[in-house]
Amino acid sequence: MINDLWYKNAVVYCLSVGTFMDSNGDGCGDFEGLTRRLEYLHGLGVTTLWLMPFHPSPRQDDGYDVSDFYNVDPPFGTLGDFVEFTHSASRLGMRVLMDLVVNHTSDQHPWFQQARRDRKSKYHNWYVWSDRKPARYTDGVVFPGVQKSTWTFDKLARRWYFHRFYEFQPDLNTANPDVQAEILKIMGFWTQMGVSGFRMDAVPFVIGAKGPRVVRPTEKFDMLRQFRELLQWRRGDAIILAEANVLPSTNMAYFGDEGERLHMMFNFQVNQHLFYAMAVADARPLAKALEATRARPATSQWGIFLRNHDELDLGRLRPAQRQRVFAAFGPEKDMQLYDRGIRRRLAPMLGGNRRRLELAYSLMLTLPGTPVVRYGDEIGMGDDLSLPERNCARTPMQWSTERQGGFTTSSKPVLPVITGGAYGFEHVNVAAQRRDPESLLNWMERVFRMRKEVPEIGWGDFEVVPNEERAVLVMRYEWRGNAAVFVHNLGDSPLEIKLGAKALGRHGGQLINLLSNAHSRANSKGKHCMLLEPYGYRWFRVGPLDYLLKREEM
Repeated sequence: MINDLWYKNAVVYCLSVGTFMDSNGDGCGDFEGLTRRLEYLHGLGVTTLWLMPFHPSPRQDDGYDVSDFYNVDPPFGTLGDFVEFTHSASRLGMRVLMDLVVNHTSDQHPWFQQARRDRKSKYHNWYVWSDRKPARYTDGVVFPGVQKSTWTFDKLARRWYFHRFYEFQPDLNTANPDVQAEILKIMGFWTQMGVSGFRMDAVPFVIGAKGPRVVRPTEKFDMLRQFRELLQWRRGDAIILAEANVLPSTNMAYFGDEGERLHMMFNFQVNQHLFYAMAVADARPLAKALEATRARPATSQWGIFLRNHDELDLGRLRPAQRQRVFAAFGPEKDMQLYDRGIRRRLAPMLGGNRRRLELAYSLMLTLPGTPVVRYGDEIGMGDDLSLPERNCARTPMQWSTERQGGFTTSSKPVLPVITGGAYGFEHVNVAAQRRDPESLLNWMERVFRMRKEVPEIGWGDFEVVPNEERAVLVMRYEWRGNAAVFVHNLGDSPLEIKLGAKALGRHGGQLINLLSNAHSRANSKGKHCMLLEPYGYRWFRVGPLDYLLKREEM
């Protein structure tokens, strides 16, 4: 059972092959270079790698405009290089997830080119068309300020085609059974190549109805069950991690009441309210979001993250809340994107404040679910706001003080390496932090290791333990008769809290600190008195460290 649900206690690391390591000297990362860095990732404590798109592509949208779903973009290597990479990762005990981008294709994909040329071609019905300009042609724009409409006229086809995203990404008609069959074929192909699952892009759009008359798209949730059944048949422990920024009231429809649809979803509700809670030093909005997303089947899991490769989407917050987050973490207009998000990496968002960075990562690692960290965040990489849209936070990995940060020997990397300033590769790089026992990198390695030793977070039930300080979040988990407690001070002032031993469960009189020697014993009144520094955090095991001997059977 535990092995089948490996994702319950994983540490996921998201990376782009093209910006990780270039072994060919052509300015673009590749699978050979990534394979050489697997030992680094294994040593960091990563158990699962999530690869952003690496398929052949015109790369107008960082590879999300796919032109061939069954191959590797030549700058990244070959299918043989990919299989060698997955084999090497497996040898080190690491699994590989890959992006599955099947809501749309590139307009250069042979399917779309054939669809444009011939209305009688089977591929014509693989896309979504209208003979007339739809009345609601601006509805559903995903990138306000950059994208003008969701329908574009094609001169060759002499019809309008639908694109939820950019005009060079025509949407697939996912309601077409032939398209659904092709998606299953794509999934089956890559599982044979060694992947352990998929991060499925834009899931609500994949399963939503499309067409010129659609006003409110209805979702075809049975498609998710088809995808899962294919994975269970081909590779029993493979998973789908879904990008689905949806309201909590629909979560169970995506997971399935019996967990028969998605295995995992990113918890956008918690993510957005976490940043709001940090901005206003009030844990209550975060606690409310945790409660709103509590429901999930026993076999399903949340993906907990701070930043990803897109903007920090704040669209689920109220306007006043959104402005508080903007003011705290992205006050300048060029730090914001699409009128709803912040396009910065975490370290500059938090002003490089080491205490606050540790607090944020400690929260990510101890909230209910599986932590997902982004490449470079383990060393506190910055961003380049001179680059357009999301590219500012997609710069190459900074390995050393050598030329181009050790990423490439080329003078023209795919994106410029950050140089100069507080976040330049001269100051922020892996090599320097490896040698510094107090570095962020070495701290992250320690907390990753400890996170994997506290399965209660991924497997157990949680409760928010009441306390008198609104800036403090106290979380308690219990699983198989053992418990753990985590305390976080979101404020910039020191404060003291008192926790009742009885509220912490059996053996609540003794709290063993998992990250330092600052243990706690309840006083004669049955209270734990804790002084928390600004942005302070504590990880406690409830009771003595012989808990493994006392772990109950399932």
